Amino acid sequence: MNTGSGVPREINALLHAARQAMASGRRGEARRILRELLRRQPDHVESWLMLASLSEPRAALAYAREALELDPDNRAARILVREQMRRIPRRERVDAAREARLPDELTPWMLPLDVMSRRRLFSPSIVLATAFLVAVAGLWWGSQRANAEAVSASHGEVPKATFTSTPTQTPTPTATPTITPTPTVTPLPSPTPTATLRPVSSSVYSTDPSELAGEGRWIDVDLSEQRVTAYEGATAVRTFIVSTGVARYPTLTGQYRVYLKLFSTPMSGPGYYLPGVPYTMYYDRGYALHGTYWHSNFGTPMSHGCINLYTPDAEWLFNFASIGTLVNIHP
Repeated sequence: MNTGSGVPREINALLHAARQAMASGRRGEARRILRELLRRQPDHVESWLMLASLSEPRAALAYAREALELDPDNRAARILVREQMRRIPRRERVDAAREARLPDELTPWMLPLDVMSRRRLFSPSIVLATAFLVAVAGLWWGSQRANAEAVSASHGEVPKATFTSTPTQTPTPTATPTITPTPTVTPLPSPTPTATLRPVSSSVYSTDPSELAGEGRWIDVDLSEQRVTAYEGATAVRTFIVSTGVARYPTLTGQYRVYLKLFSTPMSGPGYYLPGVPYTMYYDRGYALHGTYWHSNFGTPMSHGCINLYTPDAEWLFNFASIGTLVNIHP
């Protein structure tokens, strides 16, 4: 890798331009910039992952493999592989994995059973181990039989099979009470709480700004209007059109506080992986207000429970709020 003084600035500029293009929905331009960046610095793992997120599943797998070759323990790359494989029809997954030259350790759970069996049952290590065990068992059996014959010969006996049955006592039947079997209740596994699969909460919230005036700066989320409003006391400072959770993955109502702010972070969930989500403010476990580069359909529920903002609006709100800022979410 070239470490000249001008290269880091060029790489950072290209990376920033790629993020801006993604944030504005210019996916083609973002891909072009990322390819230029990787031409100059092929070991830039984040760029491989960003390029994968902008590509169709088969191409995404190839880009993810490049990232894994550079960083085998990269968790984001492993999540991306898993999510992209789920987007490929089951009957095509084996070919896709081979085409992308993915390590077997990343894909065995999604390959058909017959392929898994052939790979494992007839692998060189399994065949050699089986042959070794058979040889050891044969030697042991042979030695036991030779010892038995030697003992018999020393007593002048010829070994032969004995088929005389040994009489056994017949137990006297006794009456025993018949026990009616009690059905066994098998407990179902408790669902693991995640950021996107939680029931709608009945937490306390307010619809009167004057009640929250003592908070100073706070954020109001109106789900019915799909609006976020930044307040100073009881005065609305700025309002944004947003996209909140769909019916299957609702945005929870209630009052929360921002506990983590990140300029950029990857997000993943059922069927998606999003690198570099900008201006993210977490307020309740995996729920957050954040910028959005993958759609522009604001005003309509679109998310898995988070609050999607147009990226420039998210940047403004990110600078407005701080750790501890109240987030009031109501219908």
